[in-house]
Amino acid sequence: MSTDLQVASALDALNDIEKRRYALYYALASIGWLAETADPPKATPGRGEALAELDARYNELLTGPELGAALDVLRDADGLTWQQRAQVRVASRDRAEQSAIPPELAARWCKLTNEATAAWLEAKANNRWEAFEPYLDRLVALAKERCERIDPGRDPYDVALDQNEHGTDRAFYDAFFAELRETVVPLVHAVERAPQISADCVRGTFDRAGQWELTRDLAFSEGVDPEKLVLAETEHPFSEGIDSDHVFIATHIYPDDVLSGVFSVLHEGGHAMYEAGVDPAFNYTCLRGGTSMGVHESQSRFFENMVGRSRAYAPRLLAAMATHFPDQMRDVTAHELYKACNRSQPSLVRTEADELTYPLHIMVRYEVEQALFAGEVTAAGVPALWAEKYRQYLGIEVPDDRRGALQDVHWSQGMFGYFPTYALGSAYAAQFAHAMAQDLAAAGTPFHDVLASGDLAPVRAWLERNVWQWGRAKEPAQIVADACGEPFDPGHYTRYLTDKFSALYHLG
Repeated sequence: MSTDLQVASALDALNDIEKRRYALYYALASIGWLAETADPPKATPGRGEALAELDARYNELLTGPELGAALDVLRDADGLTWQQRAQVRVASRDRAEQSAIPPELAARWCKLTNEATAAWLEAKANNRWEAFEPYLDRLVALAKERCERIDPGRDPYDVALDQNEHGTDRAFYDAFFAELRETVVPLVHAVERAPQISADCVRGTFDRAGQWELTRDLAFSEGVDPEKLVLAETEHPFSEGIDSDHVFIATHIYPDDVLSGVFSVLHEGGHAMYEAGVDPAFNYTCLRGGTSMGVHESQSRFFENMVGRSRAYAPRLLAAMATHFPDQMRDVTAHELYKACNRSQPSLVRTEADELTYPLHIMVRYEVEQALFAGEVTAAGVPALWAEKYRQYLGIEVPDDRRGALQDVHWSQGMFGYFPTYALGSAYAAQFAHAMAQDLAAAGTPFHDVLASGDLAPVRAWLERNVWQWGRAKEPAQIVADACGEPFDPGHYTRYLTDKFSALYHLG
């Protein structure tokens, strides 16, 4: 058994390594931010060299003997605090996963994703799948090799899914999507047969400067701290957190689609608030940041949909839009805006999809990824398979690659197994909203009234208490069970979609 002196020394060593890892992460995240928002095209090779070197130093700290010795002492040590035990558990898992990947493979992966992201940007801009195609085949091959190293003998795609959401695999998602499909597909068909909702009240040109000011206002009104935020424009919206005092949001603005920018920033703001809401005691440790991609997406989808697209919040959203676009919004009512924000119609682009058809976009990507990992299709066959799936699930034809298989950045960054978490996160969000509504009602502050007031402090307080503060110290399933008083139940999501869209479209 380790002595008190050995345990204290091991804790000091662990915390020292954690701070050095944080410094490298800070540099890596900042370079990634610049790559998406500011770097010129010719910066790609130099950025790749810098990323590979920093990533190698990061991996050396994680897999080196110094951390291994500290964890060996601490793994069975008595007298550790709850936070210290969680830190040992998470650091041990991170170390085990990274130790399985040789440095040479890690370097190749880092350089390839850097090059592939630049190639994707160019391919999308020029609407040329062929320019990205060879990178996708290489990415899939290398991703499979990484997964096989991490968990030999297990299906590589199951490993990829688990990497993004611990405790999940294809069996989990197959069951989840089967339940979702039973509700969403007939509901979409019923909506298509019903009288359609107009979105004319938000059509037209909305100037970029006004939209940018609206973007800032919405981020701050939903609760993002302006003193913690860096805000920029990018092709594909994303967010990142350095620690609880430093978050990034990159969003887009389309002059002919004001709602795209509105819901993009509300979505990314949910991610940013999660990162900023983690217990500051976890800063500079492996417990910093969100626990999983599914829980992360639950926060973005919650603020995008349960708040931003709610009937109760519509007057507040209208007031914000009218402040910057008084002429266009002068004769618009809150009810008209609510209906326009929730108009459901099969579409091509996932990020612009309505709340009801959105999970169908995720099912397409889930099935295409499985085919790629199983060797049933190569990159050359992806556009055709993509088009086939869009006909099958959404009943529409894909006219070009830009609005087809090139629309998302994720594959270029090696993020296989990520897409299913968007649908899972939406389901988590519905379950959180159900539990939150019960708790707020019991406290005398009904959820609807909180949204209508525009003061979202009670919403943020519930999420901070039940989700945000725990960072990576709790696993996804535990977060859901502790917050909601029950295990994950996708029925909350299917009931939410059924109730909302049946009311909107007057379905019997």
